[in-house]
Amino acid sequence: MSHPPTVTEDMTMTAHAPHRGVHEVLELAGSVFGHPRSPDGADLRTGVDLGTATCVVTVVDATGLPVWIDAIRTAAVRDGVVVDFAAASAAATTLRQRAEDVLGVELSTAATAYPPCVGEAESRACRFVLESAGFDEVTLLDEVSAANHALQVIDGVVVDVGGGSTGVGIFRGGDLTELDDRPGGGHHLDLILSGALGVDIAEAEQRKREEPDDAFAAILHPGFERIAHNIADLTRGADDLEVHLAGGALMYPGAAQIISAYLHRPVHTYPHAQLITPLGIAQSST
Repeated sequence: MSHPPTVTEDMTMTAHAPHRGVHEVLELAGSVFGHPRSPDGADLRTGVDLGTATCVVTVVDATGLPVWIDAIRTAAVRDGVVVDFAAASAAATTLRQRAEDVLGVELSTAATAYPPCVGEAESRACRFVLESAGFDEVTLLDEVSAANHALQVIDGVVVDVGGGSTGVGIFRGGDLTELDDRPGGGHHLDLILSGALGVDIAEAEQRKREEPDDAFAAILHPGFERIAHNIADLTRGADDLEVHLAGGALMYPGAAQIISAYLHRPVHTYPHAQLITPLGIAQSST
């Protein structure tokens, strides 16, 4: 007898903090957003997530646990491509200076990430942004690998849904075996809502965040299914693997259930999912 797909809030253990589950680490990440925590040890690592809607800085301690998270809304990056270098550099510089002031340390090394299918030139631009912001050493990696630094999925599909694209990685035995992405993310959901309500995109985004839970579920349903279709298309031959969602775009009530029903397999969600990739970026910094 077959069982319906399920949506679960995962409690997987993470190698960066062996006595804490992913759930607990992400709750900690949420608590240090704008409220610093005393680090365990002096070895601090920094990650800068140059997202489509926001630039996020995350600082973790030697065990990979977050001690500080901060963000600035910016439109300097679109679909992983830096479209306004000066604005991106200014945002990263401001966030680095704020973090240094709050923590009382100098942050000279950092990591950043790019969507899976962004070309070499575009990924180098992300490095140049961080270097212009005052970081001397910069580590680059793709966003899906960054997300899995935080999730530590051994066998499964990790999906990072950003503002402009959906990145999908297939992990078997802890190794990334396939990586790809497709257009479609939070910005596209805002476009759907904007058209349906007859308002601009900024107001659509604000109403999506502020109005009662699932008020727009019916309107956004096709957008969630489009993302699910992209996941299905990019994981052909990996139907045996469960799906793990990262990114803020699918935190809308009911989104994970729609995707699980479409894919006919379990989908794992996490608290503060918008912080998974920023956290993993920082944990990847050397």
